Amino acid sequence: MRRIFAARQWPLGLAMTGLLLSACTQAPDMSGIASERERPLKRYDISQAIAANDKVIVVGTQSGVVLVSTDKGATWRRQALGQTSLIDIAVCTDQTFVAIDHYHKLWSADAEGKVWQSVKLEQPRTPLAVACSPQGGWWVAGTNAVIAGTADQGKTWQVTDLGEDTQITTLQFIDDKRAVALGEFGITVTSDDGGATWKKGPKIPGDFYPYAALFRDGREGWVSGIAGQMLHTRDGGQTWQKQVNATQAALNRLFMHDGVPYGVGSGGIVARLEGDSWRNVPYPDPLPMFLGGGASLPGQAAIVIGGPGGLLRTVGTANNK
Repeated sequence: MRRIFAARQWPLGLAMTGLLLSACTQAPDMSGIASERERPLKRYDISQAIAANDKVIVVGTQSGVVLVSTDKGATWRRQALGQTSLIDIAVCTDQTFVAIDHYHKLWSADAEGKVWQSVKLEQPRTPLAVACSPQGGWWVAGTNAVIAGTADQGKTWQVTDLGEDTQITTLQFIDDKRAVALGEFGITVTSDDGGATWKKGPKIPGDFYPYAALFRDGREGWVSGIAGQMLHTRDGGQTWQKQVNATQAALNRLFMHDGVPYGVGSGGIVARLEGDSWRNVPYPDPLPMFLGGGASLPGQAAIVIGGPGGLLRTVGTANNK
């Protein structure tokens, strides 16, 4: 089984070309470089996680900055956080944001995507998923099958160690009582008391490695995996059935938009569940890039997608159904 630590980390792979100058040659035009410096989106930005509330869109990058838009993705502002790599972001019930950093920190921000603050994470050692509970708690899951929660913004933590050398890669609070976490080798973990206790459930068959999961309610949910695998449950994860993924792309993020499950994945693919099949959502000028983030824009017939190379785009959905 392939191990994926901080599964949404990608190498920058950027090379700089030197300029050879001499007294006999004309100095190069530096206006393009100056223009690049002024742009809020940089070519080295790699968008790894996206979340949106009613006010703003927040994007976590590998390059140590947060990108925020107050106009549905038309323009962006940058905020540097230092040595960070935000790999997952969640919106809380009060519209604030929480995010996890590959460098063992949990970050939080206000409802406008400002005033970012961090607390150190002792457990899990490598965080892979973050969620907010309806009560306002912050929850993190990751390596060694550890789930940790805090009700006081990181001052104290409740840590559940399930005692397995297994990565938990997805975490979702469905309502004020029920929560579900999925991970490597098909591990399924649920809570029926708002995270006070967690218990293992039946494993997803085939040593399944979840890239992303989405539950509509306590019974119906979807999970994506390697090589475009898509599974569906109608009994809260007790059993799973394969679904057709006509895009054949691995979907790295799943989210609900306008009451319909969507996903983004490899090759610039945006997918939507139509009946019992995941179908491609066409959009203008798609780029064959790895999409690491996607989110619904509340109240809008649009989603926002992101990936490497400074890619951030708003994709309309009204005319694609």
